[in-house]
Amino acid sequence: MNINVNQDADVTVVGAGPVGLVLAAELALSGATVQVLERRAEPDEAMKAQSINMPTAEALDRRGLLPAAEKVQREMLERVGSFVRMVDDRTPGEGRRAPHSRFTGHFAGMVLDADLVDWSDPDLAAHTAADGARLVPQRELEELLADHVARLGVPVRRGVEVTALEDTGDGVLVGTAAGTVRTGWLVGCDGGHSAVRRLAGIDFPGTDPELTGHLAVVDIVDPEKLADGWAWSTRGAYRYGPQPGRVVTVEFDGPSADLPHARLRSRGGTPMAPVTLEELQTSLRRVSGTDVTLTALRGAATRWTDNARQAATYRSGRVLLAGDAAHVHPPFGGQGLNLGVGDAMNLGWKLGAVVAGWAPEGLLDTYDAERRPLGAWVLDWTRAQIGVLRGDAKSAALREVVGDLLSTRAGATYAVKKISGVDQRIDLPGDHPLVGRFVPDLWLRDGSRLADHGHAGGFLLLDRTPDGAFARLAAAWDGRVSSVTDDHATPTGVLVRPDGLVAWASDTTDIAAVTGLEATLHRWTGAPSSSSEHEPVG
Repeated sequence: MNINVNQDADVTVVGAGPVGLVLAAELALSGATVQVLERRAEPDEAMKAQSINMPTAEALDRRGLLPAAEKVQREMLERVGSFVRMVDDRTPGEGRRAPHSRFTGHFAGMVLDADLVDWSDPDLAAHTAADGARLVPQRELEELLADHVARLGVPVRRGVEVTALEDTGDGVLVGTAAGTVRTGWLVGCDGGHSAVRRLAGIDFPGTDPELTGHLAVVDIVDPEKLADGWAWSTRGAYRYGPQPGRVVTVEFDGPSADLPHARLRSRGGTPMAPVTLEELQTSLRRVSGTDVTLTALRGAATRWTDNARQAATYRSGRVLLAGDAAHVHPPFGGQGLNLGVGDAMNLGWKLGAVVAGWAPEGLLDTYDAERRPLGAWVLDWTRAQIGVLRGDAKSAALREVVGDLLSTRAGATYAVKKISGVDQRIDLPGDHPLVGRFVPDLWLRDGSRLADHGHAGGFLLLDRTPDGAFARLAAAWDGRVSSVTDDHATPTGVLVRPDGLVAWASDTTDIAAVTGLEATLHRWTGAPSSSSEHEPVG
């Protein structure tokens, strides 16, 4: 097989899932030559995450992909709507609401009531422009991103499995069945069973699994035997919906006997055996206490556990990890997909800057420093849901308490903010409240938003000074920083990194603001690209 692997790529990304595709796109926008190697010959058809959080939706928005994502959500809502109508037909008079695009999510199967949420909360109110792109399933997201990287000219080589690697100090030798490839940098986005992580010798500590879960879309002879939404029993829990035929089962009897423990611990090895219709029906009957009958699987089903691990380091020399290769955990709320996309957005511009030569390799150390705390939080967030979800009496009692809290305005708002990701913060220098947060919706006088000006990547500077002082300063970093001027308002200036985080912000135009901006530009964008002295300001 002639796979045409590039022997001179600046970066080779292993894994063509959403994380690998986002990373490849960000690297391409930075000017790096990049290729993607994927073990599978065809895209993975297994059902996985069914939605994305706000930082992920806004990442798509900043790259001009919002209309495509909104189209996916509209189609998703149509499918959900058909299920709601079907359930209403079988159980009349229950007053079910039609599906709404304002997504809330769930905590341990307890669906959060959108009517209880305080949508005027400053964090929630600041992030609404991408509301129409939250219900994007992982499979459709992958298709959308595949088109994106294709437009950017990034080659995706399928049927290429990485079998060896050697970090030579100035590059990485990557062994495949077709031969050895030399690349400047290697990034493993190849999932929980990451070959890159294993071959690089990076440890993967964490907690062992206690449960086995399944996720699939099926044909059901007698769906009326199943409850709508989440249901619990001493044997486990299950969910039917919100799409026609979608079922989830959770069994707390330890990991499935046919799955080797080493595989569940995601230390490499062969992939897990495919989920069969018989296995899924047995699981659903056990946890539901019914004799429900399944007749067919629609596409590949997914088997998962509450295995929760985080890589000891996200970087070893010229080898880096992102997504599930760096962290695995239960799939509740689809947090893994969003965490991985955040990794890719954070790493993409930094690695691109190092490849371009305007940033030192030390910039890559901030990748681990910034993303590790968020990864640790997600692991604990999902572990907490396992504690509430179990079928024992103690967990059932705890579920009652947590359910009461989530049924309050404050509790529902808190959980939605966490699930949506709008209150995520990275510890960055600066005392302005926006610094370290994802940039909010910032509308400009011409009717556009600041995000509309970031489709090409790079840093964005919003200048609302009367004389354009901030933009004149940033002109010395031309090619790395794009300035957008607007009417005078607050904040008067905002510098947004390519990953959407606010690196600097000010409500004033005084010398302190100018000095702070200059220091931040040097910190994140290197030395000025202009050889001439920039015009003094302030």
